[in-house]
Amino acid sequence: MNAYNTIFTELFKDEKLVKQIKQKLPELFLLAEIENSRNGKLGMEIGSARERIIIALLMHKYGVAAVDADLPITLAEVDVVVKGEPLSIKTATGLKIPGVKLIWSVDAQKALEFKDRYEPVCDLMLVQLNWNGVGYMHLFPKQTQIDVLNKLGRDVYIKLPKQGTNARGVELSGLAITELIKSSTSLKISIDFVRGDVDYRASYHRWLEYWAND
Repeated sequence: MNAYNTIFTELFKDEKLVKQIKQKLPELFLLAEIENSRNGKLGMEIGSARERIIIALLMHKYGVAAVDADLPITLAEVDVVVKGEPLSIKTATGLKIPGVKLIWSVDAQKALEFKDRYEPVCDLMLVQLNWNGVGYMHLFPKQTQIDVLNKLGRDVYIKLPKQGTNARGVELSGLAITELIKSSTSLKISIDFVRGDVDYRASYHRWLEYWAND
C-alpha cells in the first residue's frame, strides 16, 4: 500500500483509465516517434512530444481546466500543474535506465551547486519504454524521492556531467532510479509496448482533418 497518497496516485488506481493507458499509450508513443523522426532517426523533439501525450492524459483524467502546462521556464523541474499540484514528467527507453536529466546545464560549478542544494519539489512520473517488451509507467511521490535521496546521499543520487565530455546535463542516477522503482511507496502500471504497423501518413490525419473543415 502506498503511504504517500497524492492527487496523481488517483490515476494509477483508476482501473478504467489504467486499461486505456495499457491499450493506447504504445500506439500514441509510436505515432509521436513517426512524427518526430526522419529517415529512421528520432529528433530531439521526441521528449517534448511524449510529454504532451502524458499531459493530454492528465487533462483526460482531471479535466482540461484543472491542468496548467503553460509554466515559466524558471520552474525547471516542473512540467505541469494539476489542481495546484506540480508534476515532473520523464520518459526513457530500456529496462535498465542509466539516468534521466534533472537540468541541462553543463557548467561544472553550476552543476555542483545544483547537487549541493537539490531537493525534490514534486511527484515524478517516469514512463519506461521497452519496445516489443514490457515497459512501465511509474509514479514516484515527492516524499519517496526524498527518502531515497536521504538513503543514498547526494553523491550517489545525483550524477554530474563528466568534464571534457559532451554530456548534456545533471542526471538522476541509474542507481537512484532503481531504488525509486523498488520502493514500496512507488506505483507502476505495466504496459506491453508492442510496435504495431502504423502507416507514417497517420501522423498527418489531424492536420488533414483541420484542412478539411470549413
